Amino acid sequence: MAQQQQISLPAKLINGGIAGMVGVTCVFPIDLAKTRLQNQRSGQQIYKNMMDCLVKTVKSEGYFGMYRGAAVNLTLVTPEKAIKLAANDFFRHMLSKDGGKLTVFKEMLAGCCAGMCQVIVTTPMEMLKIQLQDAGRIAAQQRVMPTVVTTLKMGGTSAVLSRSYNTIPGPQAMRISAIQITRELLRTKGVTGLYRGLGATLMRDIPFSVVYFPLFAHVHQLGQHSSDDPSVPFYWSFLSGCLAGSIAAVAVSPCDVVKTRLQSLRKGTNEETYSGVVDCIRKILRKEGPGAFLKGATCRALVIAPLFGIAQVVYFVGVGEFLLGYTPYNICSA
Repeated sequence: MAQQQQISLPAKLINGGIAGMVGVTCVFPIDLAKTRLQNQRSGQQIYKNMMDCLVKTVKSEGYFGMYRGAAVNLTLVTPEKAIKLAANDFFRHMLSKDGGKLTVFKEMLAGCCAGMCQVIVTTPMEMLKIQLQDAGRIAAQQRVMPTVVTTLKMGGTSAVLSRSYNTIPGPQAMRISAIQITRELLRTKGVTGLYRGLGATLMRDIPFSVVYFPLFAHVHQLGQHSSDDPSVPFYWSFLSGCLAGSIAAVAVSPCDVVKTRLQSLRKGTNEETYSGVVDCIRKILRKEGPGAFLKGATCRALVIAPLFGIAQVVYFVGVGEFLLGYTPYNICSA
């Protein structure tokens, strides 16, 4: 059994990595819209909704503007998704007794442990991605009032912004790369700079995994042909991933808003800074109301649903096993 587990782990890592890359490529523009909607404040709206954000992004930044930050996401999503999916399988296997069925509590515990493991990669990945995704929103504010120069120092603020918006060419966003941001953070704040918002990331990813994995397992089980034939059609794996992912995504959307605000290093005009999770929640409630915690919730559901649907299809089809010369039925699948 130990040998089988060693054989299956690389395959699971490959599956998670491939699934993450395919999923991110498909849904990244929606993720960019989510980040920009979450970061804009009440009374300073540049984008009305997801479609408005995407249209204005294409007009002002071009088609590839929708993929700002995609490179760093594609680079790090492979280990991130690999860790998340493989860790859940590993902990489910460890918690099961002689291959017996897991209780709901143990399924939630396995998901919790998987969520804790993934933040090692998720936090710096999200930190860098958010800076690149949000640069266009800050540039849009500069175009609204060219005489107002947004403070680009980390955590800085500036003058009040007009609410109107147009796509007339104006000052362009500072072209920064993930490498530049990483070097600056390491130089000024050390490794901890890349883990800003770690608490908020844990607050989002642990509940997400606790909800997602047990829900997916139970919905996925409904698609089995029979007790004698536990195989599931690929489309059912996709639908199960979509359903469980969208429900879990909406459930933790308030935590995602807090995480996005905390990890945004560059602030737009008249945007406040936050000293921590509690301070962020308190200021959002006072200045924007409870509804602000659901900003970008629809976008997030639209991102997570196909992302995890694709991930589960790749995972259960067994692409990694095929590449390694094994079939899913020749190895241990926890």
